[in-house]
Amino acid sequence: MNHKGEKRQDSNAGKIALDVHDSSGNVFLDLGYASDEAEILRLRADMMAEVRKWVSDQGLTPTEAAKILQVSQSRISDLVCGKCEKFSLETLVVLVIRCGFKLSLSKAA
Repeated sequence: MNHKGEKRQDSNAGKIALDVHDSSGNVFLDLGYASDEAEILRLRADMMAEVRKWVSDQGLTPTEAAKILQVSQSRISDLVCGKCEKFSLETLVVLVIRCGFKLSLSKAA
């Protein structure tokens, strides 16, 4: 109790204990996805981020981006809003190529 007779709240009340671990470098793997699925999710997220960044860096309107990427404006909206689940890996590969990126593969260490 404080000097006015009021109860003091414990500063630890309602806090959740966190178990902190080093990252593997793939948030999806860290979240417990199987390694192959985690890699696909990482690739999708990375490609989506690159396309969003490209649209922003180019200063494109949604209409202009849709025309260049040969998709509808609603697809651009989904992309900008980060709706990753609406894009297959294959679709994202096509969009990345249309942005002018060259894709390559390397063997994991």
